[in-house]
Amino acid sequence: MSYLQNIGTYFLMIAEMFRKPTKWSVMRTLIFKDIDDLIINSLGIVAFIGFFVGGVVTIQTALNISNPLIPKYLVGFATRQSIILEFAPTFISIIMAGKVGSFITSSIGTMRVTEQIDALEVMGINSLNYLVFPKFIAMMLYPFVISIAMFLGMVGGLAACIFGGFTTVNDYIMGIQEGFEPFHISYAFIKTLVFAFLLATIPSYHGFYMKGGALEVGKASTTSFVWTSVVIILLNYLLTDMLLSS
Repeated sequence: MSYLQNIGTYFLMIAEMFRKPTKWSVMRTLIFKDIDDLIINSLGIVAFIGFFVGGVVTIQTALNISNPLIPKYLVGFATRQSIILEFAPTFISIIMAGKVGSFITSSIGTMRVTEQIDALEVMGINSLNYLVFPKFIAMMLYPFVISIAMFLGMVGGLAACIFGGFTTVNDYIMGIQEGFEPFHISYAFIKTLVFAFLLATIPSYHGFYMKGGALEVGKASTTSFVWTSVVIILLNYLLTDMLLSS
C-alpha cells in the first residue's frame, strides 16, 4: 500500500509543479543555474565515457568477427547500432541518475533539512514550482548531451580502428552509413526525453519528501539513484517494445 501512496504522491508532485508559477524574472535565473549544474557540468563525464565506450564496442565487435566471409564494414555498423539504439540513451542515463540524480536529491534534501523549503512556503511561494520546475526545463536540453555521446562514441570507434588496426577507416565509415534508418535517431531521442523527465522528477521527489537529518540526505540520494535506474530500465524495455517491434 505504501508503494501506491508513494506513486500517488509522485504524480501529485508533478501536477503541483505546474501550479502557481514563480514570476519569470526569478524563474529565468533558476533555469539558467540548473542548466549549468545539470547539463553543462555533465558534458565532461559524458564525453569521456562516450568516447572510450565507443572504442570498446568497436574492439569487441572486430575481435568477434573471425569468419573471413563476414565483411569488415559490419564493425562500423554494429558500433553505430549499439551506440544510437542503446548505449547513448540508456547507459548514459543510468550514469546520469548517479551524477545528476544524486545532486538534485541532495540539494533539495538539504533545503528540507535546513527548513528552507518551509520558509519558501511561509512566504507564499509554490516550493515545488520554485525547486522542481527549473530542473524539469533544464533537463529538456538532455538530448543535446546524448547527441554528443552518440557522436563521440562513433569517433571513439574510429580512433580504435586507426590505432588498433581492427579494420580500415573506409570500411568503418561505410559501416556507419550502411542501412541507416532515420527513425532510429527519433527512437533514441524519444527515449532520451522520457528519461530526462524521470531524471528531473524522481530525484526531486526523494529530496522534497525526505524526513530526518543530514544522514537521511545521503540515504535519500542512494534511494533516488536506485529507483531512477530501475524505472529507466523498465521504461527502456517498454519503449523499445512499442517503438521498434512494429
